[in-house]
Amino acid sequence: MAELHVELVAADRTVWSGEASLVVARTTEGELGVMPGHTPVLGALVQGEVRVHPVSGSPVTVTTGGGFLSVEHDRVVLVLDDVTMPDETTASR
Repeated sequence: MAELHVELVAADRTVWSGEASLVVARTTEGELGVMPGHTPVLGALVQGEVRVHPVSGSPVTVTTGGGFLSVEHDRVVLVLDDVTMPDETTASR
């Protein structure tokens, strides 16, 4: 089964990294779903949620103020601004 290697990064840390079957993010052109085999794309993210569906485990959802998305050869890198995870507290930042 084909998989995506996904990296969610912020300026100060790696937010999440792993193998996934689907990534969904909102770009300036609308919502984008990325699955294995997706054509290369570079896009600007807008404020909203990014959802990652790992190969194993529960989906990961983060909220971002924007950023960039790069897809190439089943590798997805999202550079996120003002990112928070639902279970993240101010103390853990």
